[in-house]
Amino acid sequence: MVPLAIAFLVTALLYASVGFGGGSTYTALLALAEVDYRVLPLLSLACNLVVVAGSTVRFARARVTPWGRALLLTAIAAPAAFLGGLTPIAEQGFLALLGTSLLFTALTMMLPVAKRPEGERGRVARYAPFAALPLGYISGLVGIGGGIFLAPLLHLVRWDSARAIAATASLFILVNSLFGLAGQVLKGGEGRFAAAVDLGLPLLVAVAIGGQIGSLLALRYLPQRWIRWGTGALTAFVGGRLLLNL
Repeated sequence: MVPLAIAFLVTALLYASVGFGGGSTYTALLALAEVDYRVLPLLSLACNLVVVAGSTVRFARARVTPWGRALLLTAIAAPAAFLGGLTPIAEQGFLALLGTSLLFTALTMMLPVAKRPEGERGRVARYAPFAALPLGYISGLVGIGGGIFLAPLLHLVRWDSARAIAATASLFILVNSLFGLAGQVLKGGEGRFAAAVDLGLPLLVAVAIGGQIGSLLALRYLPQRWIRWGTGALTAFVGGRLLLNL
C-alpha cells in the first residue's frame, strides 16, 4: 500500500500543477496493482474530487472562471457522466479503453500550447459544447474527470484564455467526477462502495497532500513545460504498461 500511496501522491502533485485531477492515471495504477477493476472508478473519481476541489475554489476566488460557458459544458457532460458510471463494461474492454485514453492523454500533455493574445477566440469555439456529451460519458465509464481531454480541445479551438480554460477544466472534472461517482455507486451497490472505502483512505490522504503541493509550489519553482512533459511521460508509461498486460 505504501508504494501505491507514494505513486498517487506524485501523480496528484504533477496533475494538480497543470490543472487536472489525475483520475486516469490513478485508475491505471490501481489496475497494475491488480485491484478489482470494478472498484477502480470509485477510488479514482473520489481522488479526483479531493485534488480539483481546491483548484476550483481558487479559480473562483480569482474570478477567472467564465461561469456561463463553463456551466454550459458541465451541464451537458454531467448527465452523460452519470450514465457512463451506470454502464456495465467487461474487464478487458475497460482496461483497453483506459490504456488507449492514457496514451492519448500523454500525447495531449506533450504537445506545445500555442501562445496567443488574451481574449482572442477561434471561429469554431462556439461548437465546443458538442464535445462535452461524449467526453462526459467516457469520463463516467472509466472513472476519470474528462478535463484532460477537454482542455486540449479548448486550447485548439481558442475557446478562451489559458487561465479561463484551466478554471473550466477544473470545474468540468469536479462535476463529472461527482456524477460519475454517483453512477458507479448505484451500479456497484453498498458492498463495492464499502470495499472502495476500506482501500481508499490512505490514497485519499496521499492525493490531498500531493494536490496541495502541486497547486501551491510546483508552478512557482518548475517551468510549466517541464511539468507537462513529466506528467505526459508518466501517463504514457502507465498506459503502455496497462495495454501490454492485456
